[in-house]
Amino acid sequence: MTNTTTKETKPVAETPLMKQYNGIKVKYPDAILLFRVGDFYETFGDDAIKAAKILNITLTRRANGAAQFIELAGFPHHSLDNYLPKLVRAGYRVAICDQLEDPKFAKGIVKRGITELVTPGVSYNDKVLESAANNFLCSLHKDKDAYGVAFLDISTGEFYVAQGGLEYVEKLIQNFKPSELVYGKANKNWVFDQFAESFFSFPLDEWVYNFDYANELLLKQFNVASLKGFGIDGFEQGIIAAGAALQYLKDTQHNSNGHLQNISRIDEEKYVWLDKFTIRNLELSYSTNENATTLLNVIDKTTTPMGARLLRRWVALPLKDVHSIQERQKVVTHFINNTPPAHTLVTELKHIGDLERLISKVATGRVNPREVQQLHRSLTAIEDIKVTLHTQQNQALQYLAEQLNACVVIRERIHTQLMQDPPLLIHKGNVIQKGVNTELDELREIAYNGKDFLLQIQQKEAERTGITSLKVAFNGVFGYYLEVTNVHKDKVPSDWIRKQTLANAERYITEELKIYEEKIVGAEDKIQALEAQLYNNLVTDLIEFVKPIQHNAAVLSQLDCMLSMATLAQQNNYVLPEVNDGFAIDIKNGRHPVIEKQLKVGDSYVANDVYLDNAEQQVLMITGPNMSGKSALLRQTALIVLLAQIGSYVPADAAQIGVVDKIFTRVGASDNISSGESTFMVEMNETASILNNLSNRSLILLDEIGRGTSTYDGISIAWAIAEYIHEHKLKAKTLFATHYHELNDMSERFRRIKNFNVSVKEYNGKILFTRKLVAGGSNHSFGIHVAQMAGMPKQVIDRANTILAHMEQTHQQKPNTKTSITDVINEDKLQLSFFQLDDPVLSEIKNQLLQTDINTLTPVEALMKLNDIKKLMGK
Repeated sequence: MTNTTTKETKPVAETPLMKQYNGIKVKYPDAILLFRVGDFYETFGDDAIKAAKILNITLTRRANGAAQFIELAGFPHHSLDNYLPKLVRAGYRVAICDQLEDPKFAKGIVKRGITELVTPGVSYNDKVLESAANNFLCSLHKDKDAYGVAFLDISTGEFYVAQGGLEYVEKLIQNFKPSELVYGKANKNWVFDQFAESFFSFPLDEWVYNFDYANELLLKQFNVASLKGFGIDGFEQGIIAAGAALQYLKDTQHNSNGHLQNISRIDEEKYVWLDKFTIRNLELSYSTNENATTLLNVIDKTTTPMGARLLRRWVALPLKDVHSIQERQKVVTHFINNTPPAHTLVTELKHIGDLERLISKVATGRVNPREVQQLHRSLTAIEDIKVTLHTQQNQALQYLAEQLNACVVIRERIHTQLMQDPPLLIHKGNVIQKGVNTELDELREIAYNGKDFLLQIQQKEAERTGITSLKVAFNGVFGYYLEVTNVHKDKVPSDWIRKQTLANAERYITEELKIYEEKIVGAEDKIQALEAQLYNNLVTDLIEFVKPIQHNAAVLSQLDCMLSMATLAQQNNYVLPEVNDGFAIDIKNGRHPVIEKQLKVGDSYVANDVYLDNAEQQVLMITGPNMSGKSALLRQTALIVLLAQIGSYVPADAAQIGVVDKIFTRVGASDNISSGESTFMVEMNETASILNNLSNRSLILLDEIGRGTSTYDGISIAWAIAEYIHEHKLKAKTLFATHYHELNDMSERFRRIKNFNVSVKEYNGKILFTRKLVAGGSNHSFGIHVAQMAGMPKQVIDRANTILAHMEQTHQQKPNTKTSITDVINEDKLQLSFFQLDDPVLSEIKNQLLQTDINTLTPVEALMKLNDIKKLMGK
């Protein structure tokens, strides 16, 4: 998604204010400019039209000199946090222009300037951010066939970099789901074709994408002499992408980034390959169906926002290393076997809050007093968590305990200096405790107890003079005074100074009143300034603890995720899978983790066994009618493997998982109309991607391959793909669901292809889906029965049955009809007669085939060649 640049306003005679506005706006033509005028943020011109529509605020017009008018829309400055998120979520960059001086002291027009440029991928605003998900800015660099990508969440301080081929970078972008993508202007068309429909994007000047400049930015940011310590030295394309991300922060006026203290390399070899189609098809953390339940919706039992974000990343990046997986499993198992301390830890985690984003606000000077008090509660809870972990007889938990730092010094300082329940904003006052600063205490005494002090003066002077009607008052001319009626003016003492004579009274001041007035005048302003100074000193000292508190957040996130997995297993009867370095996947009574949670009360999920290996049972050819549960079986197998490899228990009675390094899926039918691709073309592209990236540890899920074209084309392609996978030297494990019953014949020719079907029972002309996977193929599609269940008119159903009976009878009467696809494949004569036909189209096809070198043809090129031949046949 890209945003159109705001149209330039035609030059007109301008008021001084509009001249200032236009001078700032011209520097940010592609952002909505919020221009502070007094107590309001105003928008003008095209910005006002957009803002009025998005924010549902009134659109008016104002004079702009020389009888010109301009559109105007605005809102109170204190409502910024309510309106800003709406503009950002609509995909706009928002430039905030504030008054940089007090209007009371301004000479001429008030000085104004941009204080922040908020974009979809660069924000600290809690109402813009989603608590359980990162808000990543993605920076993408392309140099010929080399790609670098960086992901930066300014709200948490997380910074990741990777580089590799296009497919790898695509899958990472799909995994991380960035809120905004930036790229070099030279790649604008390519990025638009590849990503623009999915992400808000913004082009940067080409000079930004320079290795030396990017490298220097990173060295300066991390205050190091080399990037070797981060493991990214030599990552040229990745470094350029990361440098561009930092430059974008500078461009958006985010210059205080002390919380960005680390950058991590995403190592392709550590994580399971989930391509963009698999991420979409398995609905791991999002779905194209707005109301669908995702895997993450079901398994996320985390307590903290940062734990939820880490779990999302674990799901997107399953592990391949058996030892690392088993280390997570040990902790989860410990919590399952030791429920009381697990519950204690969950309770303690509830006091942590979003420590990750909180400390980022500290580092950037955006933290408010209530958030600092929350930080105190977090650090107190960390001490409790540390104690609880130390009591556990588990080496990993002991290690986590040692990693935690309660930052006692700063925690106690917050406790002794900050009010227990401070206001949200510093200027509201009552932020700093009594006893912290003597001057502050005195000012408060004067400001808040002034009436008592004045009453004391009044009573004292009345007693001294005998003037019973004496009163103390104030006016703006000469401040505090004593007022005496004419009846008592002869009692006025000599040390009083007369200031004003009225018809019935006289007003006096005293030295005591004068001293008091000097103290009290501006006391509240002084209190506000002094509290702000003391608060800012506290925040400045907090900045020294950014790194240890960030480390605390990382440790607690891991702890939260493993507690979440323990809770999930206990609540849903999951089992510990045996993850090993073998090649077999053996699942006993596996269940779909999402579907089983959506069943009606009283219904139970029909569990199924699945066994795959590379030696005896490599390809399961699964037949059965639509709605029988084939697709669910495929997906549940992949989800069980994925859960096992993030260290979780799984929905099954037992499971042995030989580590998988790639999970591929080709399920569902979809068009890519915007690119001019049909359902069949999309299907072929996705399948070609799978065939070109096989490994000996791949798990492939293929659902109804070939259904986007004619029956015979579909059968031929499905057969050829299954044969290719079986015969390939890497022997990738595959679940192949199909409605082409002819493919059952493959098990007779190919040793590692085994037939299974999702059984259906027929009773009194009706069908019952048992959803049970059983050995053997199926010869009946039950398509008409399914149509009847869908509510198809009876007339249509009756006619379909008549046509089916006729076609079956006709087929049986033809003596030379081939009864299986195997017969066709074994029939060499059919191939000979094909080329003996005197047909110019067939001759052209023959020439093309004879000129094709099948030894160098890739699977995707073969499919494209088949498509070319099909087009020739249609002429």
